[in-house]
Amino acid sequence: MPATQLSSLVADTAAAVTTSDTAPNVFTRLYIGGAGNVAVVTEAGNTVTFTAVPVGTQLDIRVKQILATGTTATNIVGML
Repeated sequence: MPATQLSSLVADTAAAVTTSDTAPNVFTRLYIGGAGNVAVVTEAGNTVTFTAVPVGTQLDIRVKQILATGTTATNIVGML
């Protein structure tokens, strides 16, 4: 695989997520450190809840918010 393709698959930065129903949380991937539900608003504006996400899962989805309401998973890390 050419290096240019590989670099688009690897995150450049990561940050601990603080869930919020109002503040933006823009990420392209989420790592779930503690099992539970993850409620998000996608880049397209859809509200979706991923149910019973296991520990260690990476969700490859572009989100603009990780909602406090409906999110029970813990130790979430957002990546770009």
